[in-house]
Amino acid sequence: MFFSFLGGLLLGLAAFYWRSRYLQRQRRKIPAVWPLKARPLVNSRERKVWLWLTKVMFDHQVLVKLPVTRFTVPVSQTEATHWYKLLNGVYCTFTICSLDGKVIGCVDVPGPHGLSLGNQTLKHTLLDQCNIRYWVVDPDNLPHLTQIRTAFLGEHAAMMAEKPLDGRFQDVREHLQAAVTRRRQSKSAETASGFTPLAGGDFQESRLPSGWELNSFVSPLDSRMNKL
Repeated sequence: MFFSFLGGLLLGLAAFYWRSRYLQRQRRKIPAVWPLKARPLVNSRERKVWLWLTKVMFDHQVLVKLPVTRFTVPVSQTEATHWYKLLNGVYCTFTICSLDGKVIGCVDVPGPHGLSLGNQTLKHTLLDQCNIRYWVVDPDNLPHLTQIRTAFLGEHAAMMAEKPLDGRFQDVREHLQAAVTRRRQSKSAETASGFTPLAGGDFQESRLPSGWELNSFVSPLDSRMNKL
């Protein structure tokens, strides 16, 4: 009787173990039809601030819902895994960066229930230590463009934003016109001499800015909300 009970118990444990392994393999298996569907990247409140930022920060890139682990690096690589696990769900609604990829500031848009003080405090202290500005912007009460540009870029950049659009890009237009003129003169000289350079001969290989590295943390990160 005892051996029958023991055999049944072992058989039950083996069946349970086999079923658990089977379910784990099924969860890891790529489904034929994903139980997912597309959704908008931003809601209506975030979209309002997004459009406003693209106009105010016209000379920068506005990235959407980027995790802070994408543009911060641990002081000690031996603690990278620890800090990654701690911050793997922390992101800002918008991240402002220069054209060379340097982050200068982050903007959060509060949801229907606002943004917790702990969440704001964590991001403010972390980003301030990295010399990155942090603002919380209410889409129903947008600040003046000079306020955010002064905070993120300094007074000179804020003054540039006040200039008319034509004046803002006058230097760029003149530079392009001069380049076109030089190019036409060069082509005329080449035609007169009977010499034609190879295609692409006027261009130099682009190089990545020095100091660029691979991702700071161990792997890419999604932008799930983390409760703080």
